[in-house]
Amino acid sequence: MSENYEEWLDFAKALAMKAGEMIVTARENSTFVRDYKMDHELVTSTDIAVDQYICSRIVENYPSHCILSEESSPHMDLGSIGDDVPVWVIDPIDGTVNFAHGHHHVAVSIGLYIGDQRILGVVNAPFLGECFWALKGSGAFCNGKPLAVSSAQELRNALVATGFPYQKTALTPIVERVSRILHHCQDVRRNGSAALDLCWVAAGRLDAYFESVKPWDMAAGALIAEEAGAKVGYYLSNASAWPDVVNGEGLLVSTPQLYADFLALIDVDL
Repeated sequence: MSENYEEWLDFAKALAMKAGEMIVTARENSTFVRDYKMDHELVTSTDIAVDQYICSRIVENYPSHCILSEESSPHMDLGSIGDDVPVWVIDPIDGTVNFAHGHHHVAVSIGLYIGDQRILGVVNAPFLGECFWALKGSGAFCNGKPLAVSSAQELRNALVATGFPYQKTALTPIVERVSRILHHCQDVRRNGSAALDLCWVAAGRLDAYFESVKPWDMAAGALIAEEAGAKVGYYLSNASAWPDVVNGEGLLVSTPQLYADFLALIDVDL
């Protein structure tokens, strides 16, 4: 099946680029409508339109594949999928709040895994003009240029990114961990797109990223970071129903030199 990987990557890149055009056009024309799911999480009509476009193209071209998507299939039973079945993991707009408020840190994220292996990841940031991608074992790239993690050696010089949950009752542990990072590192960034934060670790623009996220937030970016030399691990044990390959609970991604130091800072009982 590996002979299909390059074909799938090219397909994913084409989807992500077209989806990025849809996102830019929707903002420029102010054609999107805001709504909320679960009473607090922002979703726009553009999220839905992009999701429908990507998923329909996948079904059309690869009807035997499965799809895990934030908007159209967030509750699919992954346990029923065979080890040899490709699964596409889609976030049509990672950074919806940024998109709706006119910020640029917005991305389309498309990942694919088979069994317990991440195979490919594409993260397109249309407002930044950057498309990141990786294929397992082949390195990571941004607009065709190879990526490599930073050479940071000391925590006190490290720039770290994270995010905050929609559920306000879940804020306390992450705020405590942010405080620990701030006391030991250079600074913290909260950019609003986990997929792009992972890509920025890959590009050496960040030295680490930690947060609890959903599979569609991290499936593509985790592979891109890993292929650029980052260490991908966890500061929480996996208590979710997601397979390890797409588990984003307590995700920690950093330069390999500092991973153990970051883990010691945030792997605390809160």
